[in-house]
Amino acid sequence: MSRDAAISRVTEYFDAGTFQSDLSALVSYRSEIQSQTPEARAESLRYLQEAMLPRLSAMGFACEIIDNPDPSGGALLIGERVEGDDLPTVLTYGHGDTVLGQEGMWREGLEPWRIVEEGERLYGRGTADNKGRHLINIAALEAVLATRGHLGFNTRIVLEMSEEVGSVGLAEIFRSHKNRLTADVLIASDGPRLQPDVPTMFMGSRGGTTFDLLVETHDGAHHSGNWGGLLADPAIILAHALASITDARGQIKVPAWRPDSLTDSIRAALRDLPVTGGEGPEVAPNWGEADLTPAERVFGWNSFAILAMVSGVPEAPVNAISGWARATCQLRYVVGTDPEAILPALRQHLDAEGFANVQIKPHDRGLFTATRLDPEHPWAQFVGASIRATAGGLHVLPNLAGSLPNDSFTDILELPTIWIPHSYRGCSQHAPNEHVLKPLCRDALRVMAGVFWDVGATGGPGRH
Repeated sequence: MSRDAAISRVTEYFDAGTFQSDLSALVSYRSEIQSQTPEARAESLRYLQEAMLPRLSAMGFACEIIDNPDPSGGALLIGERVEGDDLPTVLTYGHGDTVLGQEGMWREGLEPWRIVEEGERLYGRGTADNKGRHLINIAALEAVLATRGHLGFNTRIVLEMSEEVGSVGLAEIFRSHKNRLTADVLIASDGPRLQPDVPTMFMGSRGGTTFDLLVETHDGAHHSGNWGGLLADPAIILAHALASITDARGQIKVPAWRPDSLTDSIRAALRDLPVTGGEGPEVAPNWGEADLTPAERVFGWNSFAILAMVSGVPEAPVNAISGWARATCQLRYVVGTDPEAILPALRQHLDAEGFANVQIKPHDRGLFTATRLDPEHPWAQFVGASIRATAGGLHVLPNLAGSLPNDSFTDILELPTIWIPHSYRGCSQHAPNEHVLKPLCRDALRVMAGVFWDVGATGGPGRH
């Protein structure tokens, strides 16, 4: 009975091919975004009932599947395994819903709902986001339990089926079931590693606000020869309004959107972290805030993006001046940005720039708010030391560049949050050809078995 034995057990689980077969079974559930694919609601419920509930029950979890209070969301599973009132409690989390399968858009020989192995890659929808990640954590718990005979700590688990639609209903469920979700720490997995061969740990995420900018100048479309020079062109007005939000290299010009939370300690945490190289597009060296490093721009600063623009009928343009133009925009923001002030600040800015006729239309589906845990927090230090003991190296981020429902854990459950990602930036999540790397999954199983073993052996920070 030892730490090495638990790690060896979970390594054999991977080397014997069991992890791959288990992941294949999870991927076969077509648990797509339910608001876009209503028939996926039954499949998402089946994922919890058939794939998750029996496995967790066999581990000694008492589980309940809860209906989502939001009709646009899926069900949620809460499980609890109690070993002693004097022991620490670890909450873990995952989501079994995925983005749309995008059948017919994958490379030849690949499909979303069947695992395809090619070299070191396992292709399939949900392999990276998020079925493979919570499978790794559950298997690591199983390895510790089988080796030691007990975990040495209490465990609670939340598995939701609505993360891809903004975790609708999650906050309400957390508020109504808060007494069932008390814990000392959240240890969960989402997001990518910075480099495939080095573990990453982050303690929060950027928030996000999505909205449309709309210009309407006249009814209908009118001949560009007869009316050119007489009718205002909404696309030109919108283009200039958008150009007023940033400069030509994307530096934000809305004063309230420029955060003051990039402190010396956050800069120190981000120093020398790799954000270039590897798979994916090449990072533009002259884009974003000029006096920040690439790591500071993506993890410590706000970024504005235009997700889509349209005016007229782009696929069949005619000689006419459209009466409207629309752009879908997004601000990703860090701690230190007031989410309630984002759109009012934009309204004030556009008015001051002479664009009072540009309408701001917030999206009904909001993204999550920004969160961040100090890298010096005792749980961050404890988990980081455990990962280094298993893997050698570690990249530590104060927060992820993307967005997660981390605010539900920090603001409602009042937990320190530790996220350990089990994929990499080139995994094509949310796109065709989604995949995980087999060596990374093997390494992640070993890392998580080490983390869970260490919590049980010591009780966590401040208990040993």
